[in-house]
Amino acid sequence: LSALGGQVSLPQFRLLLVLHERGCLPSTQVADALGLVGSSVTRLADRLVASGHVVRGSDPGNRSIVTLDLTRKGRALVRKVIARRRTELSRLLAKMDPATRAACARGLTELHGLIGAQFAIGRHSSMPL
Repeated sequence: LSALGGQVSLPQFRLLLVLHERGCLPSTQVADALGLVGSSVTRLADRLVASGHVVRGSDPGNRSIVTLDLTRKGRALVRKVIARRRTELSRLLAKMDPATRAACARGLTELHGLIGAQFAIGRHSSMPL
């Protein structure tokens, strides 16, 4: 994050990742996904709204529900960080011995299976770091 201009903190980026994975959500569901209390999500969202990464809305069926969604700027930042992470990981993995890289992949696959759905937040990935 700091290499990309330090626009958001790591906790703020985790919130952006939840919205990236799941789309527009009530803030209570964002809090659940992150394992935080509602007031913490409100503070994170306040900063992300002010920086133009997140927009607040309401549920048409229940106006007391506050929703959060990524803005174009927020989506762009998430895509940029994910691309940078993949590039860096690929660069580092390319330096590893192929047998070590394969063993690492097997170990991470096993770890992912042991963790299971306990930390799942979205359709495709585990809890964001």
